[in-house]
Amino acid sequence: MTITGDMLIGAQSVRGTESLLQAINPATGETLGPDFGGGGNAEVNRACELAEAAFDTYRATTPQQRAAFLESIASGIEALGDTLIQRAHLESALPIARLQGERGRTANQLRLFASILRDGRWQNATFDSALPERNPPRPDLRMQRIAVGPVVVFGASNFPLAFSVAGGDTASALAAGCPVIVKAHSAHLGTSELVGRVIRKAVADAGLPEGVFSLLVGAGNVVGTALVSHPAVQAVGFTGSRAGGLALLHAANSRPQPIPVYAEMSSINPVFLLPSALAARGEDIGRQLVDSLVMGVGQFCTNPGLVIAIDGSALDGFRQAAVKALADKPAAAMLTPGIHRAYEQGVAQLCALDGIHAIGAGAAGDGPNRARPALFETTAERFLADERMQAEVFGPASTLVVCRDAAEMLALARQLEGQLTATLQADDADHAIAADLLTVLERKVGRVLYNGYPTGVEVSYAMVHGGPFPATSDTRTTSVGASAIDRFLRPVCYQNLPDALLPLALRDGNPLGVWQLRDGKVA
Repeated sequence: MTITGDMLIGAQSVRGTESLLQAINPATGETLGPDFGGGGNAEVNRACELAEAAFDTYRATTPQQRAAFLESIASGIEALGDTLIQRAHLESALPIARLQGERGRTANQLRLFASILRDGRWQNATFDSALPERNPPRPDLRMQRIAVGPVVVFGASNFPLAFSVAGGDTASALAAGCPVIVKAHSAHLGTSELVGRVIRKAVADAGLPEGVFSLLVGAGNVVGTALVSHPAVQAVGFTGSRAGGLALLHAANSRPQPIPVYAEMSSINPVFLLPSALAARGEDIGRQLVDSLVMGVGQFCTNPGLVIAIDGSALDGFRQAAVKALADKPAAAMLTPGIHRAYEQGVAQLCALDGIHAIGAGAAGDGPNRARPALFETTAERFLADERMQAEVFGPASTLVVCRDAAEMLALARQLEGQLTATLQADDADHAIAADLLTVLERKVGRVLYNGYPTGVEVSYAMVHGGPFPATSDTRTTSVGASAIDRFLRPVCYQNLPDALLPLALRDGNPLGVWQLRDGKVA
């Protein structure tokens, strides 16, 4: 499959003329061909109009039809083979093995939503039977969830496949019955086009309206803001910086009709080292934590950017092991020159704060855009006094916060911002402290881990990849896992409608064979 540098607007390949964009190999600094033409308002309007025109036809497809459509996208992505992996490697500097795993995750989450569609519980078909003899009488009431409308998805920088053109936001929106318009991330333009062409072919092969999918490219914020502001768009999926997410929220709330923005933005994912665990295996935890910290050059939204422990001799063993392990970790190329600059600025800002100091660093490296891992230390008193220490440094940097006692650790937990994850490193003897922390952390995070590390997010039914602000813009949702489909559905109640006019999921006899709740009991 050839990369052309064109946008994919419905069935048409369109060369943008508003800007010129080039993909960059961050490991070498070299540009990668071809040039990409960025779009503007005309292309945004065309994509949104096509999506709006496609919506009613697409949402009326059966769950089985949409499931087959998602599975065809998954198979098409796999069929790209090395062409996709090599291009993603050049555009991201991520290892081949990592990208192969990410491709598998991308295909698997598409297939997960296909199975969810066939199961039928996502519709939440609910029946309250008529009670004509009751005073007052109760009408026949039936409810199901339907698609909200066209959805805009912004590709993420750190996952060129799993959080990009065919990533979780796109998969869950398409599963719900929503046409999708993707704004490709400038960090992986060629990768985005390759995947976009797979989706476009799947749309055509399934006989769906062309507006079910479009892929746009644009420099700066013009295209993104125009997409969020377009009246046809009804929801937004975003993974990126806090500044970027807040800008989209502002645009969405400034519309005559505000719409939800499901933005994953900022998290430092605290790891609590409890006393008994620290005494028993502090050195092992130190080494393992560093491995988690530098995984993917620290460019995971679940990277452990904060470590919290109680002072004492057991902490000394952890500290020494972590510092030693970190010294052996080489600097590595980050995803983009811009991300590397932001990392360097973030490290410099931490170094400039009073009461925090560097205690360890990785080995220096040659070449452009190399991030050197860093470990800082401060006290809980200093951390609580300066909110700047909570700022996310996107990359392989973490801060050890030393508490005087368990009470101070608990006070620090209460002052944390919302997070995607929190981890408890604990043994049985730590359960009393862990229980107190858990009461606080349940209010702060979307996922609590016990004796693990946060840099792995399973795509499954129970997974929650979300959390209170600023981790996400809507604490009630997840962007990973089966429940991600909930973001793009809304309930509709039907009162006393004749069977012939009811949606199939709500008709007598259950012609789709879906999960139903009848008068409070699962049918």
